[in-house]
Amino acid sequence: MRWTNALIPTLKETPADAEIISHKLLLRAGLIRKLTGGLYIFLPLGLRSLRKIEQIIREEMDRAGALELLMPALQPPEIWQQSGRYETARDVLFKVRDRSKKEWVLGPTHEEVITTLAAGEINSYRQMPKNFYQIQTKFRDEIRPRFGLMRAKEFIMKDAYSFDATDDGAMASYQKMYDAYTRIFARCGLKAFPVEADTGVIGGSHSHEFMVPAETGENEVAFCEACGYAANIEKATSGLPKTAAREIGAAVEKFATPGVVTIEALSKAPYSVPANRQIKTLVYIADSKTVLVLIRGDDQLNETKFMAKTGAVEVRPATPEECLGTLGAKPGSLGAVANVPADVEVFADERLRGANDMTTGANEDGFHLKNVSIERDLKVTQWFDLRTVRAGEPCAKCAKPLKIRRAIEVGHVFKLGTKYSEKLNAVFLDETGKSNPSVMGCYGIGVTRTLQAVIEQSNDKDGIIWPLAVAPYQVIITPLGVVAGSPIMTLAEKLYADLTAQGVEVLLDDRDDRPGVKFKDADLIGIPIRIGLGEKSLANGEVEIKRRGGEMTLAKTGEALANVLELVRAGG
Repeated sequence: MRWTNALIPTLKETPADAEIISHKLLLRAGLIRKLTGGLYIFLPLGLRSLRKIEQIIREEMDRAGALELLMPALQPPEIWQQSGRYETARDVLFKVRDRSKKEWVLGPTHEEVITTLAAGEINSYRQMPKNFYQIQTKFRDEIRPRFGLMRAKEFIMKDAYSFDATDDGAMASYQKMYDAYTRIFARCGLKAFPVEADTGVIGGSHSHEFMVPAETGENEVAFCEACGYAANIEKATSGLPKTAAREIGAAVEKFATPGVVTIEALSKAPYSVPANRQIKTLVYIADSKTVLVLIRGDDQLNETKFMAKTGAVEVRPATPEECLGTLGAKPGSLGAVANVPADVEVFADERLRGANDMTTGANEDGFHLKNVSIERDLKVTQWFDLRTVRAGEPCAKCAKPLKIRRAIEVGHVFKLGTKYSEKLNAVFLDETGKSNPSVMGCYGIGVTRTLQAVIEQSNDKDGIIWPLAVAPYQVIITPLGVVAGSPIMTLAEKLYADLTAQGVEVLLDDRDDRPGVKFKDADLIGIPIRIGLGEKSLANGEVEIKRRGGEMTLAKTGEALANVLELVRAGG
């Protein structure tokens, strides 16, 4: 491709609404253009890289035995109602009406559609295992689209769905996808790593996310360098001991704490109750029911864990008025010792199990209770791990200190079990003729997000540094002087023709522009290998060959073709 025939609208300045480096470079390098919030147009360079990522995904999905199909983006709401997600996922669903006022859903994902297909086509264990995948546009009504392609209203996703006759078979399918994802991200040049993850609104019993380390990532990951343990902060646990046991002391005693409504205030004189000897009582509305959540004063509740452990679909903190109506006090003086209505469940974090000599709110504004014993004085409905792990805590597997870093999620694999197959009647007959629901798995890759994650991970002060496998072009030829018939352009044209004939993707910068502009643009768009042709080097019978982000070398003009081909075949 010749630059003058292409559309590569590079920008010197960064658009004001671009917040992170990859979003800035997508726009400055002329890969995308914003249509409106959460919607982007892919320009030719961006689309070329996107298609390469898609091709890598297809090759690895096919290698893993998955079958490609294509499902409608427009879906009937009835199947979402049947699965139960019409309500639970309503915040992200785009709903439209046709000319007859019939409602439709724009698919954010396709579990309902593929399960409906399987219900009609798979009826015997002999037809399994099966794994279907597609690469398709998805729609999600993000409340706050941001970071370019990272969180958009419309995006491209690879989603796959496996159907097995047994749980062991489902785990084998899961492992195939896990391994395929490892290969996909490695081939894209990404340093991605798997972490244990919460299954979220999709559901299921087993899940891993594939994360790309990045300070601008929206996820936090806890990991152990010693043993390899890694989990999303929403799933992570640590080996911290429970609250230190003390002898059960005197009876519960109420004491005045006027104006004290925080853990920190109670820890200061004249009260001096350490945060780790306090019980924090939180009032939540979980699926329209009022519940209490107890955690230690120096811990933070992880709402995702709370939802996963209790099975709640919608949760929110109760308002001060709701707290007052339930417990007779406002936040800051709440507790679970007295005045707890019989129909209010109490969930407690495992770190509090067996604790005594604790302090908590008295359910009376301006008062607290001391000498509280969890087992003696409280009625806990269920115990769960509900706290958020912190850096430095001991790993639950090897006791070495955990670290926490930010990361970008690019892929997610779920073992769904029979959640969807039961609701949508995707059943089969086993060897004995008995009807059973298919055991399902679900596997997603954000294709557009992966593209941006590559840029977020591979860049420098000058622009993008594309891995060769996903670069829009492999080689850029930069002649410094574009006079037709000149020695510079004659050699540039010959190298362009010879490399193209060898199957190399080449961009010839045939613009009549200053050398500085050409070099800056070449670095900005990030083509892996640059061939520079100038009068000075050519006078010595040489050309400049430079790997993006690497050192420049000189090659004899007669050896340039072979040198560049060697670099391309070696992966840049």
